[in-house]
Amino acid sequence: MMETTLEQQTIRPKIALPGVRYPDEARLREYLEAGVLGTQSLVAALREAFARHAAKPALVGPEGDFAYAQFDELTDRFGAALLKLGATPLDRVILQCGNCNELLIAFIGCIKASLIPLCALQAFRKHEITYLGNLCEATVHVVQGDDAKFDDVAFAAEMRAHVPTLKFVVQARGTQRGEAFGLWSLIEGTSTQEARDLLARIEDDPFQAAVFQLSGGTTGVPKIIPRFQNEYLYNMQAVAAWNGYTSEDVLFMPTPFMHNMNMVCFFGPMLLAGGRVTVCPDISSETLSAVVERYQPTWFGLAGPILSRVADQMKRATPETKARRKLMGPKNAPRLREMLGSPCYHIFGMTEGVIMFAQEGDPAYALDESVGRPVSAWDEVKIVEIGSENEVPDGETGEALFRGPYTIAGYYKSEKDDVHRFTADGFYRSGDLMMAQIIDGKRYFFFRGRTKDVVDRGGEKINAEELENLINCCPHVHASAVVGMPDPVYGERVCAFVVPDAVESTLTLADLTAFLQSEGLAKFKWPERLELIAEFPVTASGKLSKVLLRKQLIERLQSEGAANTATEVKS
Repeated sequence: MMETTLEQQTIRPKIALPGVRYPDEARLREYLEAGVLGTQSLVAALREAFARHAAKPALVGPEGDFAYAQFDELTDRFGAALLKLGATPLDRVILQCGNCNELLIAFIGCIKASLIPLCALQAFRKHEITYLGNLCEATVHVVQGDDAKFDDVAFAAEMRAHVPTLKFVVQARGTQRGEAFGLWSLIEGTSTQEARDLLARIEDDPFQAAVFQLSGGTTGVPKIIPRFQNEYLYNMQAVAAWNGYTSEDVLFMPTPFMHNMNMVCFFGPMLLAGGRVTVCPDISSETLSAVVERYQPTWFGLAGPILSRVADQMKRATPETKARRKLMGPKNAPRLREMLGSPCYHIFGMTEGVIMFAQEGDPAYALDESVGRPVSAWDEVKIVEIGSENEVPDGETGEALFRGPYTIAGYYKSEKDDVHRFTADGFYRSGDLMMAQIIDGKRYFFFRGRTKDVVDRGGEKINAEELENLINCCPHVHASAVVGMPDPVYGERVCAFVVPDAVESTLTLADLTAFLQSEGLAKFKWPERLELIAEFPVTASGKLSKVLLRKQLIERLQSEGAANTATEVKS
């Protein structure tokens, strides 16, 4: 039988999903011919890794440990159970759980069944789920079920009235109630052999969408980002190779598993390498510190408020442990190295594609100040004048444009707007300000801020326009402007400047957040400070100036801090 060459092979998905912008075929073929991308799917690679490391622990934590063989079996059975329930391959599944073993079982189970997870946040409410569920025409909604602060099972039932395509609610944990199907009941009702027979009938497709990730939401609610089987696998493999993950490693990264950064830089490549992934069901200091003490992680992700909750435990480690572990964070590597006594490397990345890391062996200046270099030699980075395609010289700051084997070609159902987000030759306009510099013959990148109007609250990107549009609907609000308020723990918190509709307004922060709650907005997006203002400062051209608003806010915070210090001294 004559073998087909790569030139003769079809490199398109077997079924083209409406609204999904698949990679440019000519560029995709170039990556395939160069051996950068392969024809293995993420699903196939995970199966191989699970079989290779069958006896080793995969998930470990206070709620129980699972070996790779057991994890492989449970994910097979859950994926098959969803198909038995009535879901069909390429249906979309909203995953909306906090970190737990069940979430990872559901996630891997979905992709094994060729169901596409929509990676939602547990904190999302009606505002976000209604929009996203209808946009992707989701069929299944998986919720946690044992959240003491919120009845997410009742919420999921309510969402079926707002998202007509939702047929099934799956409850991951807790006592099964309502019309929800229990995750463990579904698994128990499907034997291993039955599951594997059913999944074996699903045709493998390395060019199909594997996951629907979400953008940080720079214009309105988050946009859906399709990531594909072979390129998502390559992205994970490139990270694993760059960082040198092995089967002896233990990961501690308790930020949401459904974040792209955790998925593609941490737990995903760690599972492919056969390492152990610690699973923390909450982020209390007690839980996190206990996990660090018991499992002695070798890789730490220290984003958001995590650091402050484990710092004391990490400081008590032996010199040998400190030398063995490695730390990752978006900034402050010198301070973290000094504080915790371990190597620390900066990370930069975006759900749309490019990932950068600093790494062992980089010059001291690059380790301290840069975000390193892209993990793939095929990642292309241009630094251009903002809003143009004119490249600036190395050493000057501009907007970063990205293109490469794992950078998307477009958002889901967004082709019209994508004209402004991508260049004609396929570079993604990131909205991030960067500077490039050659150090010892290598090109390093330095993050210099954002052109996008977002607040980065502990790694969660909050779109100012989305929040302002809702605030402007609140009674007694004439206009609003949202800015990031500096915060030592979260990096930024949300401050809302509001021009009230009356001079003698009594609008309070409690009034505003109560309104946003009634609108179904996720709580992490609520303002944590309200500033009433008679009018907004403007630029020379008459446009609202958020630069001046932030300057006013910082001056007020400094003034309040000085006043509090003076009061403490007097008392």
